[in-house]
This record gives sequence, structure tokens and C-alpha cells, in this order.
Amino acid sequence: MSSSVITRIGSLVTNDPALGEGPLGLLEDAAVVIDGEHVAWVGPSAAAPAADESYDAAGRAVIPGFVDSHSHLVFAGDRTREFNARMSGQAYTAGGIRTTVAATRAASDDELHANVARYVAEALRQGTTTIETKSGYGLTPHDEARALRIAGDHADEVTFLGAHIVAPEYADDPAGYVDLVTGPMLDACAPYARWVDVFCERGAFDGDQARAILTAGAARGLVPRVHANQLGHGPGVQLAVELDAASADHCTHLTDADVDALAGGRTVATLLPGAEFSTRAVYPDARRLIDAGATVALSTDCNPGSSFTSSMPFCVAVAVRDMRMTPDEAVRAATLGGALALRRDDVGRLAPGARADVVVLDAPSHVHLAYRPGVPLVSAVWRRGVRESI
Repeated sequence: MSSSVITRIGSLVTNDPALGEGPLGLLEDAAVVIDGEHVAWVGPSAAAPAADESYDAAGRAVIPGFVDSHSHLVFAGDRTREFNARMSGQAYTAGGIRTTVAATRAASDDELHANVARYVAEALRQGTTTIETKSGYGLTPHDEARALRIAGDHADEVTFLGAHIVAPEYADDPAGYVDLVTGPMLDACAPYARWVDVFCERGAFDGDQARAILTAGAARGLVPRVHANQLGHGPGVQLAVELDAASADHCTHLTDADVDALAGGRTVATLLPGAEFSTRAVYPDARRLIDAGATVALSTDCNPGSSFTSSMPFCVAVAVRDMRMTPDEAVRAATLGGALALRRDDVGRLAPGARADVVVLDAPSHVHLAYRPGVPLVSAVWRRGVRESI
């Protein structure tokens, strides 16, 4: 395996305060040495060790690859009509998920593989080097297991979300559907996933149902994460903290007790501004969470209904503009925050021993991700030490 050195980095985000200035561990006129799949050395450009190959960053900024810890990529079909109606004044509800369920069930394995590969490649071109994705558009034991097998061929992290909504066949028997999810469906899906998730929300699953699903998943070795408090106040955040879930995702409507619970535990508050942007909803108050001491992540929530974006730079820009985050906080949340939401210590940072996921920006500073919204600033990407063709 060869080594590479990236020299003359104008501004390097390491996310390691021991290596540089502030929480981002910023270094100026820096270099990064990659050996195989990992970072071998970080420091001043003038002191960089020799390597087999060299890349001149020419004063550009370098950041860790984005860690997108929440997406829904295994789907088929299109919900343009629903989006158009929503932009014309119709309120968002979770009911549109059923449209995607029907299309996904009807799609072939090849179609689903092609769709997931397309969106993962699209995310990579925008600097995402680690991505989580979920099932949730099958809602039968066969279709959920199929989705997870397909997801596992493309994504770094795979989550069982049989509890996305109650399957149409069980519309009049939600208790029966919970039994299916915690029984035959979990049996079929547990071998293919690391995580178990539930949409704890009105129109989906209440607190008792969510608890039953998450504890059943945990008993099978799956770590909980929760769709929590997106559409209104509810029990999702408190349940996530109680069960030591890796993340509570959305966190749009929070009480003081919810904020205190997140600040006092290790459950990460994963904020998904693409959903609020695409549904014209109120944004989460990231400032409130950060000031309270909660750990915050940013993610795309890429899905065909409520947040059809794979762009982490877009989410960074919206978080700064509409969620009261500073550019430094947003970049950290989109990299190290996502890693913490996946309980990973090998990604989301650029320090010796970390995975060599490196993004070069066509800009002198990471602040340009928010300063120049919508501009394709990613000029080079290394993933696992290999420079990708983007």
C-alpha cells in the first residue's frame, strides 16, 4: 500500500483540539500524510515527511469527510407531486411514506441497487465519505430484509427501520404490526443491521410501541436510535436518552426537560435541516442545544418525501443561516458529530490513526461552506486513503 502527502493546506480542520486551535483543531499551512487507509501524520507543511505520492493543496482548505448519520436511500418511485402540493400550501404528514412503500415493494433488486449506488455516489461528490442508511420502505419481513441486504452493499452503517409507519395491511391492527416487527420481521432483519430505529411520532408509533420495538431490537444486539420530536412534542427524546440510544434524530420540538436530558446523556441530537427546508416547518434550535451542553450532529435525512437532498454542504449552510449555529459548529456537527452519532472514533476527524477520509475544498476556509451556499466547493476526496474520482 502506498503513502501520500497533501501539502500546502491553507486551513486544516482536524477536529482534534490537541493538534490545533479551538474545538476544530485548526492548523494553517499544514500537511496530512496518508499511509494505506489511515492518517499517519498531521502537522506543518514544511515539516511533512516524504511519501510515495504528493498532492499540492495550493492554499485550499481541507476538512474531514462528512459523516451522514441519517438517510433513507433504499427506495423506488418519485414523490414530486406530493412536494409540489406541499409547496402550494398542503401541510406535511407522514402519510406519503405509503406511496414509496408501494413503489419499493414493486421494484427489482437491480433497480434498488442502482438507486442506492447513485445516491451514495452523489453524496461522495459532495464530500460525504461515511453514510448510514435505513430500511423502512418495505414493511414486510421479506422486503425489509431485502432492503437491508441491499443497503449493506453500499452504505457504511445499516439501520433496521421496520417501524417507519404501520404497514398498510395492518392499518386497523397496529398492535399486530408491532408484534410482526418485534417477531418475524426482526428475526429476518437483525443479521443485516447494526442499529434499530423507530419513528416515534403521531401518525406512526407512540411511546409504548416504540419502547417495545427498541427493546426487542436491543435484545437481538441492535443499538437503538430514534426518530424523535419532529412533528410535535412527544416521548421520543426522553425514550432515546432512557434507552441510551446513539441518537435522537430531528429534535425539532423540545421541552426544557428534553434539552436537559440530551445534555446529561450521551445520546446525540441529530438535526436534519433538509426536512424543515423541504416541508416549510420550524427549524430545530441548535443554539439552545449547544448552549445546554448537548452533542449535536447534522445529517441530510435524504429521502424521497421530506428531504430529497444528499448534500451535507447544503445542510451546513442552512444550519448556519436558520438554526443559529456558527460555521465552526456546523462543520464539526457534520463531521465529528455524525461520527459520535454512529459511535465511531475512526471517522469525522483527521488525526494519526483515523481513517483517511479527506476533503479538499476549492476555498481558503471551511467557512465558505456556509458563506457560499449552493456552490460546488468540493474539489478532491480521499476515502479510506484512496483518491476518488468525483
